[in-house]
Parts: sequence; structure tokens; C-alpha cells
Amino acid sequence: MSDSGRKSGRKAPPLVAERRYGPKPAGKAKPTARAQAKPKSKPTHKKAAARKTTARKTTVRRGKSKRRGNPIVRFFRVIFGWVFGLIWAFSWRVALMVGIVVGLAVSYVYSTLPEFTALLDGRANGSVVMTDREGEVFAWRGDQFGGVVTADTVSPHLKNAVVATEDKRFYGHFGLSPRGIASAVRINLREGRGPLSGHGGSTITQQTAKLLCLGVVYDDTIWESEAAYEADCRQGSLWRKGKEAVYALAMEAKYTKDEILSIYLNRAYMGGGAYGAEAASQRYFGKPAAALSPAEGAMIAGLLTAPSSLAPTSNLSRSQNRAGVIIGLMQDQGYLSSKAAENARANPATLSPAAQARAGGYFADWVMSSGPEFFTRNSTSDVVIRTTLDQDIQQAAEDAMNHIFSEKVREGSKAQAAIVVMSADGAVRAMVGGRKTKVTGAFNRAVQAKRQTGSAFKPFVYATALELGWSSNDVVVDEPITINIPGSSPWSPQNYDRQFYGSVTLTEALRVSLNIPAVKIAREAGLDNVRKVATDFGIGSDLAKGPSLALGASDTSLLEVTGAYAGILNGGSSVRPYGLVELRMQGDLDPLMTSTGGIGERVISEDAARELTWMMHVVASEGTGRRATIPDWEVAGKTGTSQRAKDAWFIGFTADYVAGVWMGYDDNTPLTGVTGSGLPAEIWHETMRRVHEGMTPRPLPMLRGGTPARNTAPDPVREDTRTGINDLLRGIFGGN
Repeated sequence: MSDSGRKSGRKAPPLVAERRYGPKPAGKAKPTARAQAKPKSKPTHKKAAARKTTARKTTVRRGKSKRRGNPIVRFFRVIFGWVFGLIWAFSWRVALMVGIVVGLAVSYVYSTLPEFTALLDGRANGSVVMTDREGEVFAWRGDQFGGVVTADTVSPHLKNAVVATEDKRFYGHFGLSPRGIASAVRINLREGRGPLSGHGGSTITQQTAKLLCLGVVYDDTIWESEAAYEADCRQGSLWRKGKEAVYALAMEAKYTKDEILSIYLNRAYMGGGAYGAEAASQRYFGKPAAALSPAEGAMIAGLLTAPSSLAPTSNLSRSQNRAGVIIGLMQDQGYLSSKAAENARANPATLSPAAQARAGGYFADWVMSSGPEFFTRNSTSDVVIRTTLDQDIQQAAEDAMNHIFSEKVREGSKAQAAIVVMSADGAVRAMVGGRKTKVTGAFNRAVQAKRQTGSAFKPFVYATALELGWSSNDVVVDEPITINIPGSSPWSPQNYDRQFYGSVTLTEALRVSLNIPAVKIAREAGLDNVRKVATDFGIGSDLAKGPSLALGASDTSLLEVTGAYAGILNGGSSVRPYGLVELRMQGDLDPLMTSTGGIGERVISEDAARELTWMMHVVASEGTGRRATIPDWEVAGKTGTSQRAKDAWFIGFTADYVAGVWMGYDDNTPLTGVTGSGLPAEIWHETMRRVHEGMTPRPLPMLRGGTPARNTAPDPVREDTRTGINDLLRGIFGGN
């Protein structure tokens, strides 16, 4: 014991214990004297074990600390942790901001969306439905819209086919399909395209948003055309895709799934000018969308991918193959049983008779172009036009053309032809504007082509002479002549065979289509008078001023010439060819307008018309038009071949119908071995033979044998007397 300890009477604390247990904890109360005096007991077994365990843990930690102490590992761990922390801190902030922006954008778009019923018909233009003379629909033009349908009113087979094809998760997603987008990007990259080029992975909601052009309405002050507007709506940039996604999310918040699907079913283009399921169903199958079978529903759903190329009116077999794929999808997704799917494949959808016929494409185009523009080309409403078309006659004309070109025209020939058939009052019953008959919007050679008529113009020369008192039995001398034309070199017309036949009657001159007598008669009757008669009969094209007028040197259309011949058949009154009978708004019973053509004012007397009909009957029965004759029927007509055989014509009529045929090349290449008395007459014969099948033959309204001759063969008109005659004729006809 130390001196200090002795003096205080206290026992010094054991040094060993101090070293063993370490210094006292700070702030701990000092032990009492009793506690200090009381000898400490040995630590229990439990405390000792705890101290040993602690010692072992410390040793283990120190060992681990030594293993983590590699400076390279520690460096990379620190760098990685710093970078990860930085990215995380940046990402969640950016994600938060994007979420806020998207939410605000969706909210804004949501507030601009109208009621879904206002979005069902989005056409910029109306539609035109055409019916034939019997009231049967045969053609559609414009943007067809059969009426509003909903997801509940269409056939369930159509609804299921659309969902199975376009978006099988439609009823489960929120407007976007991350899985579909990822799959589309993967496919695009694998096929060597950009990630957003090709497959889009779009849901039905996104496709509907695109159909709505993201709410942007067409404005002609912004876009050059509707085509430019639609192109802008279809662009696939990343920014556009983002806007589309926002719009889709807003639609999902605003509308129900069935409402979105209803908008889609009403606005989607389905080929053939049809917008929406109802229009497509009526267009292709002639039935409402509620009555579609599985095969028909699958075919319409298949049009959504490529409506123009997959339209059944363009390629039925391709459309059926696509429908077969969709039937498989419907079966895989549980919409069709195996038996129902097998039955649908075994009985593919087919077109309705009207859609299959695709009748009167040229005729329908002509009616559209000749009708009132406000109701046909620029209409924003749906219009129904009843027309003069006879589908049986139309088919007869098409079959006749195909028969002649397949049997009598060399393979590979690019020669074209056109046919017009009409009644005596100008009601057009059939029109073929070219060899390809099942077309729409093609060049119509019956209306748009202006060609020289050749000798098909001569009946108007003789009509003028007959009206002035000449007789079909009067005589004219067929001999060489030379005519001095002011401002031009002398002209010496020639007959086709370059022969001269001396004195011939007017009937004989027309029968063999002599040129010199026609020129002499035209000059004596007065060229201005001939021009006036032809114009009054309906030939509205500019007619030649000189004597070549008599030989058909003027350019005119087949429709005009055929209409002028109809005036001869009806007894001498003018005719305006027409195809529109009445026009009314869809759903209305009362028409807005009626016939835009028909018989007009008288041009020549009925007697003159009947005598001219006799002369033209002789042409068809004994002259250049013999190939056009029809057994048991009286036929009147005239052939025509233009200069250097660039055009060949035959125009003629029976007591019931007038028909005109033109043949030639679009580039004015001369025909080889073809005149109006050849292939055109044969096409006319084949057409009218089919048209008159089953009809009772009726005689032509003609003055048989003509009238007694008025004079003998006239001398060539002298210059001084011709002026006096012309002055007299101008006074009669009121010419210039």
C-alpha cells in the first residue's frame, strides 16, 4: 500500500484490473465506499464467452477490412458509386419533369376532345352513288360513307377480326403498347430500316389518333391540297410519334374502349372510295356491316393494312388470301372455333354482283364530269344520281369489243377503240372509252378524244341538201375537180380508190362514199349551211371552214357524232346526249334536279330525215357498211376513215338504238389495213347483235326508195352563181 493510500485509509484500486478493463466510462457515478471496499468477484462464464466472441468478431472485421483495402478496387468502387448516384439523381428528376409535362399535355388535349359522336364521319367530301335505269346501284364516286356504326352494332366477326389483326391487347392497355413498340423497333432494325420506319407497333388508339390528324382540321389556307394535309398527318418522325402518344393517352382518358373502336371503324379508309365499315360492307358485299360473316369480316379487316392494293375490287384473290391469314389469327386468339375457321377458309368472301361487274366506269366518270359540279365533284353531302345506263347493253358493248380484239386484232397491238350506245332521244345506254373496260378515272376516248370523222360526216352534207329540196335520186357528176382556196394552194379532192364514176345519184354517192360528189354538194348547198346543220344536230366542236369540211376534216368526239346521228333517227330534231336522269340527296325522296339532256329543236324536216335514213340504210345493206348488218333488223349507218387512216368509224342505228364506234391509236399512228367498213363495222355489228337479242325487229322510220329526182346532173358550180346561191341559202338558214 502506498503512503497516500495509508494516509487516506483507502485501499488502492488494483492495477491489474485497471489495465484489463480499461478506463471508467465518462460521466459514470463514483462507487460508494462499500462498493470500493468490496472485493470484486471473478467474471462469470457468460461474460467471458461474450468477451471472446467480441474479440473474434473484431478479428474477423479486421481481416475483412484488410481484404477490402485493395486501393484499385476501392477506387473503382468509389467512381462507380459516384457515377451511379449522379445518374440516379439526374434520372429521377428528369423523369419527374417529363411526367409533369406529359400529364399537363394529356390534360390539355383531353380538354380539347369533343364528344365521340362528333368524330364518326370525318370525310372532307361527300359521296355519289349511281343507279342504272332500273334503279340498281352500279357505281360509286367520292368518299363513300354508308352511315354511322358502333362497336356494338357491327357484326361481332368484324369487330373481333379488327382487334385480332390490329391490336390484340386493345382492351388491356392504356393506349400505348410498350411490348408492341419494342417488337416493332426490333423488326425494323432487323430488316435494315430505321427504328421508326416500317412497323410502328401502333395500337388501335394510336391509329385512331392518326386518323383524326391529332385534332388538326384541314385548312386550305395552310396546306396546298388535301393530299399535303394527309401526308402531314401520316408523317412518322419521333416528335410526331410523341404527340401521337399524348393524344392516344388523352383519348383513353376521355372515351371508352368501344367508343375509340367505333371512331376507328367509321373513319378508316377501306379501299374503293369507302370510308368506314358500313360503306365498305355495302361497296363490296351489298349488305350492312351488321350482317357480315366471319369470312367477310376478315376481308374488310384485312383492308386496313393496305386498302388500295388489297381491295377485293382490285385483286379478289389477294384479298381472300389476306382474309385467310386473319381467320387464322381469330382462331388463335379464341374468336373462332376450329370448325368455324375451317368453314370460313373453305367459303371465302366474294363480291356482290354490282361490285363484281364494275359496270360503266367510263360512263360514271362522264356523268360525274358533265353533272353539276356542286353536287358531283365538290359536294360535301351524299348524293344519289339515277342514270340512263342499261347494264345489259353496257355488258354487250364490252363483250363485243373484247371479242373483236381477241379474235381479229394482232396480239400486242396498241390500237384503241371506243363505243357509245344511246336511244333516239340522246339517253346514253352504254359507254366504253377504251380497251380496258374495268377502270375508273381513265382517259375516255368516247368523250375526251377529238378525232377527224372522215366520211362519217357526209350524212350532214346530204341532210343539208335534202332540206334544201334535193332528192336522194338526184344526180351529181363524179369527175376530177380543182378548187382554188384563198391563201392556200389549189385542192384536188380524190375518191378513196382514186377512180371516177361519172353521173351518180346522191344515194349511190353516199353508198360507196364518194368524196368528189360530197364536196360538190357541200359547195352548192353552202358550206356555212352544212356547218350550221351539223352544229344544230349537236356537233359542238370547231368545224373546218373550207371545202374539206364535207370530208370530215374537223375534229370531234364519238359522243357528239353519235348524238347527231340520233337526231336523224328521231326525225330531224337535235339531241343532247345525257346520262343523268335525276339527282337527289341521300335520304330524300324528292329530286333536286332532273334530266339534263334529250330532244331539242328541229334541225331538218321529218321528210328529209326519213329520206336520209333510207340513203344510210342503203349504205349498210349494200354499200361500205355491209359488215354491220344484223339478221332480221333494218340498219342505217355510215363508215368513216380519216386522212392517212388515222381514224376509222362506223356510226349507225336501228329503230331502237344508235351506236357509234371509233378505232385508232392514241398517238395518231395510221391504222394498217383498217377502214371504217372493216373492224369498226364489225365491232358495231357484235355490239348491236347482242343488244337486240330477244327483241322484236322493228322497221326503220324511212322514206323507202327516196323521192323522185329533182334534176339532172348539175354542172360544177361557177364562181359567180355560187355567190348568189349562198346568199339565198344564208337568208333561209340565217348563216353568217
